[in-house]
Amino acid sequence: MKWEKEILLTEEGNIEAIMPLIVSASRSTDIPAFYSEWLIKALKRGYCRWKNPFNGKFQYVSFKKMKHIVFWSKNPAPIIPYIKYLDESNYSYYFQFTLNDYPSNIEPNLPPLSERIATFKLLSQLIGRERVIWRCDPLLLTEQNNIEGLLDKIYSLGNNLYKYTNKLVFSYADINEYRNVHASLIRKNIMHVDFDVEKMLIIARSMKRFNQEWKIEIATCCEKINLDQFGIAHNKCIDDGLILQLTKDKELISFLSKYRNDPCHGDLFSTVSLNNALKDKGQRKECGCIVSKDIGQYNTCSHLCAYCYANPPNGNIKAME
Repeated sequence: MKWEKEILLTEEGNIEAIMPLIVSASRSTDIPAFYSEWLIKALKRGYCRWKNPFNGKFQYVSFKKMKHIVFWSKNPAPIIPYIKYLDESNYSYYFQFTLNDYPSNIEPNLPPLSERIATFKLLSQLIGRERVIWRCDPLLLTEQNNIEGLLDKIYSLGNNLYKYTNKLVFSYADINEYRNVHASLIRKNIMHVDFDVEKMLIIARSMKRFNQEWKIEIATCCEKINLDQFGIAHNKCIDDGLILQLTKDKELISFLSKYRNDPCHGDLFSTVSLNNALKDKGQRKECGCIVSKDIGQYNTCSHLCAYCYANPPNGNIKAME
């Protein structure tokens, strides 16, 4: 999938920029928590500059055709004052709100848990529970936090949040997949415990039991294991079905519906499979996300969570450029 392009007139001269319809803000850093003002200035300017984490090259991203934003955050409180601007600009959007209950050595620079729960509820009341997705992610086992303790925390969080969201998304931490994460945990003297299939099933079985009270949708992010027997689906965090429910933009509706395997387009809001043209091929194989353009940058998130793959092990954080 290639986005259309335009030539931008910038201070550096004429620059080619891509024009995505859907923007992710962001898997790579917490834009709502730390860069809300930066984002709003960029939206008003009409473009931003994105740095490729692998080759260091810059790419310009035009917002001329942007219709939808997916926000990812652990503390979206700083962006709440700008909600009115987003609505008046006719963008559709929703939030992936990560809310865990981990000690400060794992999530060191977050507001107190009670404050984050209050922010979750406030955001839900402002924009609607369908637009605030609870991510309990990643599920992390350590020598200090065993499976029983983790489940107690999930249940307590869920009892606070289920009336303010329609969906819970979780994943099992796979620490050995990321060298920098493994190094970060060792440096902090956090001894993680790997998930095996048995532990995964214990979690899933418990989630099903919890959900007899909550009655919300539950899904996994980028997991190979099939948990259908527990009513747990594979998630699409950048979700064409949800976007279609939220947007009124005819161009975006046409773009998304064209690639869904329901040629009659009778019910745009139904869950249908995607053909390969719409899948985001830049993500892991198990990822169900549709194509979008992420505008965040690695090494710029001051939360400094011990399990984060987007920060350096030495903790040297820079500001977004």
